[in-house]
Amino acid sequence: MSQPDWGDLVKKAQEMQTRMAELQQELARRSVEGSAGGGMVTAVATGELRIREIRIEPSLFDGGDRGMIQDLVAAAVNAALTTAQKMVQEEMQRLAGQGALNLPVGPG
Repeated sequence: MSQPDWGDLVKKAQEMQTRMAELQQELARRSVEGSAGGGMVTAVATGELRIREIRIEPSLFDGGDRGMIQDLVAAAVNAALTTAQKMVQEEMQRLAGQGALNLPVGPG
């Protein structure tokens, strides 16, 4: 059985590291939205899983129901973060499918 080409292995690992860094930068620029209450509260999350913006319909404040507003904000944030996590996972799988993570595992 042949020994793995360590030079090739290091090169592929460096390529993977570069592609991962590029993907992280791209994801940081992208954003997704999650909403609650029929769109009365919307949260915008980045691919870094950070909340960039929260929009609340002004009419929600007219009712004065603080608890409902808090619940809707939490639901919108959770929806946005779930969508952002899914986006990140899909992009990582896409990167893996392009062979960037296809490193040799040695004799088998």
